[in-house]
Amino acid sequence: MLLEFKTKNYKSFYDEMCFSMIPAPKQKGLDYSILAMQAGTKEYKGLCSAVIYGPNASGKTNVIGAMDTFKAIVMRGNIDNSDSFSLNAAASSLELIPNCKGVIEPTEFSIRYVDDGLLIDYSLKADLGKFMDRDHPRKILEERLSVNEKQVFLRNENLSVDLPSPVKEYLNKNIKRKTAKMQEIAEGSLVDTELFLNNGFKSIFAQELVTKILGWFSSKFIVIYHAEDLRLVRRFTDPRTNTVYVERTLTDAAKAFGITANALGYRSTSEKEGEDVVLYSIFQDKLLPAEVFESYGTIRFINEFPLILYVLLNGGTLVMDEFDASIHPMALMNIINIFHNDDSNINHAQLIFNTHNPIFLDASLLRRDEIKFVERDEVTGNSTHYALSDFRTADGVRKGEDYMGNYFVSRYGAIRDIDFSPILEKAMAGTGVIAHG
Repeated sequence: MLLEFKTKNYKSFYDEMCFSMIPAPKQKGLDYSILAMQAGTKEYKGLCSAVIYGPNASGKTNVIGAMDTFKAIVMRGNIDNSDSFSLNAAASSLELIPNCKGVIEPTEFSIRYVDDGLLIDYSLKADLGKFMDRDHPRKILEERLSVNEKQVFLRNENLSVDLPSPVKEYLNKNIKRKTAKMQEIAEGSLVDTELFLNNGFKSIFAQELVTKILGWFSSKFIVIYHAEDLRLVRRFTDPRTNTVYVERTLTDAAKAFGITANALGYRSTSEKEGEDVVLYSIFQDKLLPAEVFESYGTIRFINEFPLILYVLLNGGTLVMDEFDASIHPMALMNIINIFHNDDSNINHAQLIFNTHNPIFLDASLLRRDEIKFVERDEVTGNSTHYALSDFRTADGVRKGEDYMGNYFVSRYGAIRDIDFSPILEKAMAGTGVIAHG
């Protein structure tokens, strides 16, 4: 269960951006939106959903991009560039990350989540140079791991490793306590661009703990940076592993959605192991590629539903760009209600997405702390992020308010008046289309 994600000096977020899934204080109502998980002797609460609003080019996608980039760095274990293809170019080419102000400022990431009885806090601060400076000698300036609010290690100018009680059962065999020799070996393992988490700490101290952390990033922190990236859904829900179950469930859901085919099915495009599979619409004994036959909205739903099924069955956090694109509002409302339903969302799944659709600005659907905004300053170009719950009740933001109406009269910000008429009139006048009086 994600509690908090922070970043600083990531693209348009020059100042620290804190995306919180922790319920805001004094927010009442819609208590089914609140999840609770135990870590050690404490209970932690998190929201089951969040929706992000803002005009085009405000930085909404940069919130998701920062999460995706941090995940990519953690999974590969370094701040070097990667040759792996990603629709989020900054996840592979880190010189695209720093805010383009022409000065060198560290880029920072941190995450806080609960999984399998552990509260994990992990943070990273790195010198990536200036914007587009690929040849800059990169360096990790600080790296910190805490478990159940006990510091496990801190790497900055020096390296401090502790082995608090919450991690005792995950230590490598034969380790009873930290010794001076272990400390010496750990310090010798440090490389400027490599994460201590994945390398020295894993091999010397706690392989099982690091495996659990990387497992959460890999299978329970599911970030879809771009709508078209849904083609990569099989990273999380490979139909080869349980084809019959996936096909049957997907067919049932797609029929409820309104497809005309008898069924849906996955078929391999090649006999070679590891080749991708294609989703087909099945009409009696005829197979047609679904992407050719079905509408774009239907394909979007078909691609999204296995992810929704996966995260509900396994728990975790699904973060998606334009989750609602081309899908009917009734279907969207139903999916959100499933995440809000204590009887169906038994594994503490979370759904986070950005949108331009105002239908979610509804006090009967989402809490104020579940409604997020991103706004970009037209002078500095910097983005800021805040929640509807950040507004005081004295500002007129109360439970039951007309959130949609207030948003469109710019009471919450994160909206831009746009008038293309002068531009089009000028362009048309230049072609002689508009007569001059």
